[in-house]
Amino acid sequence: MADVLLREQKGEGITLLTLNRPEAMNCFNFDLLGALGDAVREANFDPGLRCLIITGAPADNPKKASFSTGADLIERRTMPPDQVRRFIFTIRNLFTSVEQLRVPVIAAVNGFAFGGGTELALACDLRIAASNVVMGLTETSLAIIPGAGGTQRLPRIVGLAKAKELIYTARRINAQTALDIGLVNRVVEPEKLIEAACELAREIAANGPVAVAQAKFAINCGMDAPLSVALPLESKAYEITIPTKDRLEALAAFAEKRKPNFKGE
Repeated sequence: MADVLLREQKGEGITLLTLNRPEAMNCFNFDLLGALGDAVREANFDPGLRCLIITGAPADNPKKASFSTGADLIERRTMPPDQVRRFIFTIRNLFTSVEQLRVPVIAAVNGFAFGGGTELALACDLRIAASNVVMGLTETSLAIIPGAGGTQRLPRIVGLAKAKELIYTARRINAQTALDIGLVNRVVEPEKLIEAACELAREIAANGPVAVAQAKFAINCGMDAPLSVALPLESKAYEITIPTKDRLEALAAFAEKRKPNFKGE
């Protein structure tokens, strides 16, 4: 039986996680949720990690290429209500752990991303889409609602009115529309997707690891707070960077006209 999640190092400090159920369009079952949860927990304690990339395994049939089409509806049909509740609890907490990972997470979105697939992308810090992408929070067409953070994260990314329109209609949108409304950061050709994600990851990894982590913390925690609360959060995050060896290394490198060698210390 093939591993449902693949891990690959894509350079120093960069890990690629690939959802590996291409025969099922990389949809989520309990096995995949468990494997992804384990990988995210391990990533949180990896001192060398600078950036995480998540993508979906390619399909043999290019027309079925998928980042993830959300919950495994075949599995879902056999679940009693209590097990459905357990699944939603598991996937919601998992995506929150992705969002709260100390390093930036990039979603390299390929092909179809529906329901939980789009919700996973929303939980990532940055999203790069292949030009063949079709995305959507399609749950209302199944008489449910987005239950893994979609009703909360989509409005924060694309705005309240647009998010309501997309969720109420269960509309599927293409890559260009996703770019136009700010759902994704950029669009590239499918064959260039992973390299584009790795290039962005390398750009992030070149900076001070403690600083990047604290920037993520300050942005995420301050986003929904009033400035009277958010600015002190920023101040505390800045304070953590002051005694680091990396800050002194950056100043020395500037004076010596060389690239800094950051250690995350």
